[in-house]
Amino acid sequence: MNTLPASLVAKVSWRLLPFLLLMYIMAFLDRANVGFAKQAFQADTGIGDAAFAFGAGVFFVGYALLEVPSNLILHRVGARLWMCRIMVSWGLISAAMMFAHNETSFYVLRFLLGVAEAGFFPGVILYLTYWFPSAVRGKAMGFFYFGAPLAFIFGSPLSGLLLELDGWSGLHGWQWLFLVEGLMATLVGIWAYWYLDNRPADAKWLTADERRQLQNALDREDSHKVSHGKSLLAVLTQPTVLYLCLIYLLIQASVYGVVFYLPTQVAGLLGQKVGFMVGLVSALPWVCALLAAWLIPSYSDRTGERRWTATLTLLVSAAGIAASVSSGSPAIGLIALCFAAAGFIAVQPVFWTFPSSYLAGSAAAGGIALINSCGALGGFIAPILKNWAERTAESPAAGLYLLAGTTVIASLLMLGIQRGPRPAVTKPATNP
Repeated sequence: MNTLPASLVAKVSWRLLPFLLLMYIMAFLDRANVGFAKQAFQADTGIGDAAFAFGAGVFFVGYALLEVPSNLILHRVGARLWMCRIMVSWGLISAAMMFAHNETSFYVLRFLLGVAEAGFFPGVILYLTYWFPSAVRGKAMGFFYFGAPLAFIFGSPLSGLLLELDGWSGLHGWQWLFLVEGLMATLVGIWAYWYLDNRPADAKWLTADERRQLQNALDREDSHKVSHGKSLLAVLTQPTVLYLCLIYLLIQASVYGVVFYLPTQVAGLLGQKVGFMVGLVSALPWVCALLAAWLIPSYSDRTGERRWTATLTLLVSAAGIAASVSSGSPAIGLIALCFAAAGFIAVQPVFWTFPSSYLAGSAAAGGIALINSCGALGGFIAPILKNWAERTAESPAAGLYLLAGTTVIASLLMLGIQRGPRPAVTKPATNP
């Protein structure tokens, strides 16, 4: 039975989650801002739709290749140093995107951006297992997932505004976008080195008794996980881990198939080019996602119900993706996008409670990274599949219908996940 005081969970939450959230905002913004740059970038460089789709997706190839080794390094050297390295390097490469002028430079920089960022997301998921017991981990992950919608709520108008700096100091608007947002991530990365603590034992902001209580609770939980005592290779080839890899690949295909094209889709609904106004309206689906990312994981923690919660959330998202192109009404299309974004953001913290409840230690580092690598491959194939479906069917709606279908498949596969250890009921922590 988890007897960890709610006040201690709240103290850890207030210290760590806002900063991790800031890091994720920077990560998601630098990963997805290419969607805002799309129209102006293609117009200035002459890069076609197929080349843009490949360049948007090739980020995930570099990302997937180094996920597992990066997370194993983090487990060994600690989050403080490794998260700083990840953020500084990806921020500088993201800023260097301002120099992309043809297909080759676009491909190379997007690939290197993936290499630099590899390990960030699974590293944070792993880091949360060092600090939060499973009974409250869903809510903690849900708060961390605020980063994706917040990146668009604040980043969408910012990106639109930066695009309107076109011609200032001799730079295109999309160059200002990459430069400013990349350097912002670099500064946060430097801050991370001085702010993060690797483990509870290093946390001077906790009392000695609080450090002991927290570590004892986490150690008891780890001793009962199914990966306990197994080799890393044995864990990575477990059917359960591979099954989770498939589900996450399908989820991420849906996520990035929508994210990369959301600004241009909203621009089409409004009949305007991508700029500040489109940026403001593009933020609306992410406001809905922000609310869902808090309510749905909190409900899942409170009830202990994971599979059906995730399944129904994905089905809502699939319906939203399909309806966004079939409604015939700009208002209904925007509402549908709100449901789509809310669903595929809110389901992910619930999903991550499955691997984090099975895996511990280096097995958790490797297993979580492998699952996220497969998700990265989903992000790679999504723009390519979307573009292929649209060309084959000669319809701009075909790509989103295909993504809605992959989301439905993912929702049904959720029901086949083996039941892990049921989280113990604990008094909920004060909201961070």
